[in-house]
Amino acid sequence: MKRILSLTLVTLFTVSLLSGCNTMRGAGEDIEQGGEAVQRSAD
Repeated sequence: MKRILSLTLVTLFTVSLLSGCNTMRGAGEDIEQGGEAVQRSAD
């Protein structure tokens, strides 16, 4: 029983970690696009 619980927790942790990386990457892309828009409007 402990082994199944441990494997389940590790799996959930891994999935949440990977989805967090995707979220941060998306936020970085949004910030980059915002910066590019500011540069274009300044020109």
